[in-house]
Amino acid sequence: VQLQASGGGLVQAGGSLRLSCSVFGSILSIRSRGWYRQAPGKTRELVASLPVGGQSTFAATVKGRFTISRDNARKTMYLQMNNLKPEDTAVYYCTLRTSNETIWGQGTQVTVSS
Repeated sequence: VQLQASGGGLVQAGGSLRLSCSVFGSILSIRSRGWYRQAPGKTRELVASLPVGGQSTFAATVKGRFTISRDNARKTMYLQMNNLKPEDTAVYYCTLRTSNETIWGQGTQVTVSS
């Protein structure tokens, strides 16, 4: 199974981006989907999580601005990011968590200019 993230880029503060993550291959027993990010010099942090059959959760720093969703037919998950801030600048990674592993995508760069 491979995850392919896309949709990153350069945007001005206050703008929006939608990240996509396509799943290639078959996977059983998905427990949750998520997006992480890692800014230069900082540790990787969980931005948003969507557990199967559960409610989405968000980091306090993005709550109210980001939403996470999925399209099972397209085997794709999304991260809609609105009202972006310079501190949102980071490499964003999508993940799938199963019962025994977490699968990571390759990351997509998001840069927010002030």
